[in-house]
Amino acid sequence: MAKDYYQSLGVSKGASEAEIKKAYRKLAQKYHPDRNPDDAAAEAKFKEVSEAYAVLSDPQKRQQYDQFGDADFHQRFSQEDIFRNVDLNDIFGGLGGGFGGGGAGGAEDLFSRLFGGMGGGFGGAGGRVHQRPTKGANYSMKVAIPFQVAIQGGERRIDFNSDNGLEQIRVKIPPGIQSGQKLRVPGKGAPSPMGGTPGDLMLEILVEADSTFERDGDDLLVSVPVPFTVLCLGGTTDVPTIDGSKKRVKIPAGMKVGGKIRLKGLGVGSGDLYAVVDVQVPKAVTQEQAELLEKLQESGL
Repeated sequence: MAKDYYQSLGVSKGASEAEIKKAYRKLAQKYHPDRNPDDAAAEAKFKEVSEAYAVLSDPQKRQQYDQFGDADFHQRFSQEDIFRNVDLNDIFGGLGGGFGGGGAGGAEDLFSRLFGGMGGGFGGAGGRVHQRPTKGANYSMKVAIPFQVAIQGGERRIDFNSDNGLEQIRVKIPPGIQSGQKLRVPGKGAPSPMGGTPGDLMLEILVEADSTFERDGDDLLVSVPVPFTVLCLGGTTDVPTIDGSKKRVKIPAGMKVGGKIRLKGLGVGSGDLYAVVDVQVPKAVTQEQAELLEKLQESGL
Protein backbone atom coordinates (compact mmCIF):
# COMPACT_ATOMS: atom_id res chain seq x y z
CA MET A 1 0.00 0.00 0.00
CA ALA A 2 1.40 3.38 -1.02
CA LYS A 3 2.35 5.82 1.72
CA ASP A 4 1.95 9.58 1.53
CA TYR A 5 4.32 10.96 4.12
CA TYR A 6 3.08 14.52 3.66
CA GLN A 7 -0.49 13.41 4.26
CA SER A 8 0.59 11.41 7.32
CA LEU A 9 1.98 14.56 8.93
CA GLY A 10 -0.76 16.82 7.58
CA VAL A 11 1.64 19.15 5.75
CA SER A 12 2.00 20.29 2.15
CA LYS A 13 4.77 19.14 -0.19
CA GLY A 14 6.36 22.56 0.12
CA ALA A 15 6.42 22.48 3.94
CA SER A 16 9.51 23.87 5.61
CA GLU A 17 11.73 21.91 7.98
CA ALA A 18 10.23 23.82 10.91
CA GLU A 19 6.67 23.04 9.79
CA ILE A 20 7.49 19.34 9.46
CA LYS A 21 9.08 19.25 12.91
CA LYS A 22 6.15 21.11 14.48
CA ALA A 23 3.59 18.79 12.86
CA TYR A 24 5.45 15.67 13.96
CA ARG A 25 5.93 16.92 17.50
CA LYS A 26 2.19 17.53 17.81
CA LEU A 27 1.28 14.11 16.42
CA ALA A 28 3.99 12.34 18.43
CA GLN A 29 2.54 13.79 21.62
CA LYS A 30 -0.97 12.76 20.61
CA TYR A 31 -0.17 9.17 19.64
CA HIS A 32 2.83 8.49 21.90
CA PRO A 33 2.58 4.93 23.37
CA ASP A 34 3.11 6.27 26.90
CA ARG A 35 0.01 8.40 26.52
CA ASN A 36 -1.94 5.59 24.84
CA PRO A 37 -1.02 2.37 26.66
CA ASP A 38 -2.28 -0.86 25.06
CA ASP A 39 -3.77 1.08 22.13
CA ALA A 40 -2.71 -0.72 18.95
CA ALA A 41 -4.25 1.90 16.66
CA ALA A 42 -2.40 4.74 18.38
CA GLU A 43 0.85 2.78 18.25
CA ALA A 44 0.39 2.15 14.52
CA LYS A 45 -0.26 5.85 13.95
CA PHE A 46 2.82 6.74 15.99
CA LYS A 47 4.93 4.45 13.81
CA GLU A 48 3.42 5.96 10.66
CA VAL A 49 4.13 9.58 11.58
CA SER A 50 7.60 8.68 12.92
CA GLU A 51 8.52 7.07 9.61
CA ALA A 52 7.15 10.09 7.75
CA TYR A 53 9.22 12.44 9.93
CA ALA A 54 12.35 10.30 9.49
CA VAL A 55 12.10 10.73 5.71
CA LEU A 56 10.87 14.31 5.39
CA SER A 57 13.25 15.73 8.01
CA ASP A 58 16.26 14.45 6.06
CA PRO A 59 16.93 16.55 2.90
CA GLN A 60 18.49 13.66 0.97
CA LYS A 61 15.75 11.16 1.78
CA ARG A 62 13.06 13.75 1.11
CA GLN A 63 14.54 14.56 -2.28
CA GLN A 64 14.64 10.86 -3.17
CA TYR A 65 11.05 10.40 -1.99
CA ASP A 66 9.83 13.40 -4.00
CA GLN A 67 11.75 12.35 -7.11
CA PHE A 68 11.00 8.64 -7.25
CA GLY A 69 7.69 8.28 -5.42
CA ASP A 70 6.76 5.90 -2.64
CA ALA A 71 7.19 2.52 -4.36
CA ASP A 72 10.59 3.24 -5.89
CA PHE A 73 11.77 4.99 -2.73
CA HIS A 74 11.16 1.85 -0.68
CA GLN A 75 13.14 -0.20 -3.19
CA ARG A 76 16.06 2.13 -2.57
CA PHE A 77 15.74 2.59 1.21
CA SER A 78 15.10 -0.12 3.76
CA GLN A 79 13.43 0.73 7.07
CA GLU A 80 16.88 0.66 8.65
CA ASP A 81 18.05 3.26 6.10
CA ILE A 82 14.99 5.41 6.77
CA PHE A 83 15.62 5.69 10.50
CA ARG A 84 19.36 6.32 10.30
CA ASN A 85 20.65 9.76 11.19
CA VAL A 86 17.30 10.93 12.61
CA ASP A 87 17.72 13.66 15.25
CA LEU A 88 15.30 12.74 18.04
CA ASN A 89 16.59 15.04 20.74
CA ASP A 90 14.55 18.09 19.72
CA ILE A 91 11.38 16.01 19.56
CA PHE A 92 11.59 13.67 22.55
CA GLY A 93 14.15 15.44 24.69
CA GLY A 94 11.63 18.07 25.73
CA LEU A 95 8.54 15.92 26.14
CA GLY A 96 9.26 15.20 29.77
CA GLY A 97 9.38 12.05 31.81
CA GLY A 98 5.93 10.95 30.75
CA PHE A 99 7.10 10.26 27.21
CA GLY A 100 9.62 7.44 27.08
CA GLY A 101 11.58 8.84 29.97
CA GLY A 102 12.59 11.92 27.99
CA GLY A 103 16.04 12.48 26.54
CA ALA A 104 18.02 10.24 24.24
CA GLY A 105 17.88 7.08 26.35
CA GLY A 106 14.08 7.11 26.44
CA ALA A 107 13.89 7.61 22.68
CA GLU A 108 16.32 4.75 22.16
CA ASP A 109 14.28 2.40 24.32
CA LEU A 110 11.01 3.44 22.70
CA PHE A 111 12.16 3.05 19.12
CA SER A 112 14.03 -0.17 19.84
CA ARG A 113 10.77 -1.57 21.21
CA LEU A 114 8.61 -0.33 18.33
CA PHE A 115 10.97 -0.87 15.42
CA GLY A 116 13.22 -3.67 16.61
CA GLY A 117 16.30 -1.52 17.04
CA MET A 118 16.70 -0.80 13.30
CA GLY A 119 19.95 -2.75 13.29
CA GLY A 120 22.10 0.23 14.34
CA GLY A 121 20.13 1.27 17.43
CA PHE A 122 19.00 4.68 18.59
CA GLY A 123 20.61 6.92 21.13
CA GLY A 124 24.05 8.37 21.47
CA ALA A 125 24.88 12.04 21.81
CA GLY A 126 21.99 14.32 20.99
CA GLY A 127 19.58 11.44 20.59
CA ARG A 128 20.90 10.77 17.08
CA VAL A 129 20.98 7.35 15.55
CA HIS A 130 24.48 5.90 15.42
CA GLN A 131 26.08 6.47 12.03
CA ARG A 132 27.69 3.34 10.67
CA PRO A 133 28.85 2.92 7.10
CA THR A 134 26.37 0.58 5.46
CA LYS A 135 25.76 -0.55 1.93
CA GLY A 136 23.36 1.52 -0.16
CA ALA A 137 19.97 0.20 -1.22
CA ASN A 138 19.64 -1.96 -4.31
CA TYR A 139 17.90 -0.73 -7.45
CA SER A 140 15.85 -3.09 -9.60
CA MET A 141 14.63 -3.04 -13.17
CA LYS A 142 13.25 -5.47 -15.73
CA VAL A 143 15.20 -6.25 -18.88
CA ALA A 144 13.79 -8.04 -21.93
CA ILE A 145 16.20 -10.18 -23.95
CA PRO A 146 15.73 -12.18 -27.17
CA PHE A 147 15.02 -15.89 -26.86
CA GLN A 148 18.23 -16.85 -28.64
CA VAL A 149 20.38 -14.72 -26.31
CA ALA A 150 18.73 -16.40 -23.33
CA ILE A 151 19.60 -19.83 -24.72
CA GLN A 152 23.09 -19.18 -26.03
CA GLY A 153 24.21 -16.31 -23.79
CA GLY A 154 25.69 -13.04 -24.92
CA GLU A 155 26.07 -9.41 -23.97
CA ARG A 156 23.43 -6.69 -23.77
CA ARG A 157 23.64 -2.94 -23.39
CA ILE A 158 21.44 -1.67 -20.57
CA ASP A 159 20.33 1.95 -20.22
CA PHE A 160 19.13 2.96 -16.78
CA ASN A 161 18.53 6.09 -14.73
CA SER A 162 20.99 6.22 -11.88
CA ASP A 163 21.55 8.95 -9.29
CA ASN A 164 24.13 10.36 -11.72
CA GLY A 165 21.69 10.49 -14.62
CA LEU A 166 21.35 8.16 -17.60
CA GLU A 167 23.99 5.42 -17.59
CA GLN A 168 24.85 2.73 -20.09
CA ILE A 169 26.40 -0.54 -19.02
CA ARG A 170 27.11 -3.82 -20.77
CA VAL A 171 25.89 -6.94 -19.02
CA LYS A 172 26.91 -10.52 -19.73
CA ILE A 173 23.94 -12.86 -20.12
CA PRO A 174 24.82 -16.43 -19.06
CA PRO A 175 23.60 -19.22 -21.37
CA GLY A 176 20.33 -20.85 -20.35
CA ILE A 177 18.92 -17.99 -18.26
CA GLN A 178 15.14 -18.05 -17.78
CA SER A 179 12.44 -15.45 -17.27
CA GLY A 180 12.26 -14.32 -13.66
CA GLN A 181 15.90 -14.96 -12.89
CA LYS A 182 17.95 -11.99 -11.71
CA LEU A 183 21.40 -10.71 -12.53
CA ARG A 184 23.34 -8.56 -10.06
CA VAL A 185 25.42 -5.61 -11.25
CA PRO A 186 27.58 -4.63 -8.26
CA GLY A 187 27.91 -0.99 -7.29
CA LYS A 188 25.19 0.40 -9.57
CA GLY A 189 22.55 0.85 -6.87
CA ALA A 190 21.87 3.73 -4.53
CA PRO A 191 24.74 5.49 -2.76
CA SER A 192 25.05 4.67 0.90
CA PRO A 193 23.42 7.34 3.08
CA MET A 194 26.18 6.70 5.62
CA GLY A 195 29.24 6.80 3.38
CA GLY A 196 29.49 3.05 2.79
CA THR A 197 29.59 1.18 -0.51
CA PRO A 198 26.75 1.75 -3.00
CA GLY A 199 24.06 -0.86 -3.51
CA ASP A 200 23.67 -3.11 -6.53
CA LEU A 201 21.50 -3.03 -9.61
CA MET A 202 19.26 -6.11 -9.77
CA LEU A 203 18.12 -6.99 -13.30
CA GLU A 204 15.04 -9.19 -13.59
CA ILE A 205 15.24 -11.03 -16.90
CA LEU A 206 12.21 -11.31 -19.19
CA VAL A 207 12.78 -13.67 -22.12
CA GLU A 208 10.93 -12.71 -25.28
CA ALA A 209 8.90 -15.36 -27.09
CA ASP A 210 10.35 -16.90 -30.24
CA SER A 211 8.43 -17.55 -33.44
CA THR A 212 10.15 -20.90 -34.02
CA PHE A 213 11.20 -22.45 -30.72
CA GLU A 214 9.58 -23.10 -27.36
CA ARG A 215 11.38 -24.00 -24.17
CA ASP A 216 10.53 -26.76 -21.70
CA GLY A 217 13.15 -26.71 -18.97
CA ASP A 218 16.43 -27.52 -20.72
CA ASP A 219 14.67 -28.94 -23.77
CA LEU A 220 13.64 -27.05 -26.90
CA LEU A 221 10.65 -27.84 -29.09
CA VAL A 222 10.17 -26.90 -32.71
CA SER A 223 7.17 -27.62 -34.91
CA VAL A 224 8.08 -29.38 -38.16
CA PRO A 225 5.34 -29.57 -40.84
CA VAL A 226 5.66 -32.53 -43.25
CA PRO A 227 3.43 -33.68 -46.11
CA PHE A 228 0.68 -36.22 -45.32
CA THR A 229 2.31 -38.71 -47.66
CA VAL A 230 5.53 -38.62 -45.60
CA LEU A 231 3.54 -39.39 -42.46
CA CYS A 232 2.02 -42.38 -44.20
CA LEU A 233 5.03 -43.71 -46.12
CA GLY A 234 7.96 -42.34 -44.15
CA GLY A 235 10.72 -40.07 -45.39
CA THR A 236 13.04 -37.31 -44.24
CA THR A 237 12.73 -33.65 -43.26
CA ASP A 238 14.97 -30.82 -42.15
CA VAL A 239 14.74 -29.58 -38.56
CA PRO A 240 15.95 -26.04 -37.67
CA THR A 241 18.26 -25.72 -34.66
CA ILE A 242 18.86 -22.78 -32.32
CA ASP A 243 22.24 -21.96 -33.90
CA GLY A 244 20.63 -21.43 -37.31
CA SER A 245 21.71 -24.71 -38.92
CA LYS A 246 19.41 -27.58 -39.94
CA LYS A 247 19.53 -31.27 -39.16
CA ARG A 248 17.99 -33.89 -41.43
CA VAL A 249 15.97 -36.53 -39.59
CA LYS A 250 14.04 -39.62 -40.64
CA ILE A 251 10.26 -39.70 -40.34
CA PRO A 252 9.11 -43.27 -39.73
CA ALA A 253 6.07 -44.49 -41.67
CA GLY A 254 2.85 -44.08 -39.71
CA MET A 255 4.12 -41.13 -37.65
CA LYS A 256 1.27 -39.37 -35.84
CA VAL A 257 0.71 -35.65 -35.80
CA GLY A 258 2.19 -34.34 -32.55
CA GLY A 259 4.78 -37.11 -32.39
CA LYS A 260 8.26 -36.08 -31.31
CA ILE A 261 11.66 -36.87 -32.75
CA ARG A 262 14.56 -36.32 -30.35
CA LEU A 263 17.77 -34.60 -31.39
CA LYS A 264 20.10 -35.28 -28.49
CA GLY A 265 22.19 -32.48 -27.03
CA LEU A 266 20.75 -29.69 -29.19
CA GLY A 267 18.68 -28.05 -26.45
CA VAL A 268 19.77 -25.80 -23.58
CA GLY A 269 23.07 -26.96 -22.11
CA SER A 270 22.72 -30.75 -21.86
CA GLY A 271 19.06 -30.62 -22.92
CA ASP A 272 17.64 -31.96 -26.16
CA LEU A 273 15.79 -30.59 -29.16
CA TYR A 274 12.46 -32.20 -30.05
CA ALA A 275 10.97 -31.93 -33.51
CA VAL A 276 7.19 -31.97 -33.08
CA VAL A 277 5.69 -33.40 -36.24
CA ASP A 278 2.77 -31.56 -37.83
CA VAL A 279 0.93 -32.18 -41.06
CA GLN A 280 1.55 -29.83 -43.93
CA VAL A 281 -1.73 -29.06 -45.70
CA PRO A 282 -1.37 -27.31 -49.06
CA LYS A 283 -3.49 -24.21 -49.62
CA ALA A 284 -4.26 -25.34 -53.16
CA VAL A 285 -3.83 -28.56 -55.16
CA THR A 286 -3.54 -29.25 -58.88
CA GLN A 287 -6.19 -31.10 -60.82
CA GLU A 288 -4.03 -34.21 -60.90
CA GLN A 289 -3.47 -34.06 -57.11
CA ALA A 290 -7.17 -33.56 -56.52
CA GLU A 291 -8.01 -36.66 -58.56
CA LEU A 292 -5.44 -38.70 -56.65
CA LEU A 293 -6.78 -37.46 -53.31
CA GLU A 294 -10.30 -38.40 -54.36
CA LYS A 295 -9.14 -41.92 -55.17
CA LEU A 296 -7.40 -42.13 -51.79
CA GLN A 297 -10.58 -40.94 -50.11
CA GLU A 298 -12.62 -43.56 -51.95
CA SER A 299 -10.17 -46.21 -50.78
CA GLY A 300 -10.82 -45.23 -47.16
CA LEU A 301 -7.52 -43.47 -46.49
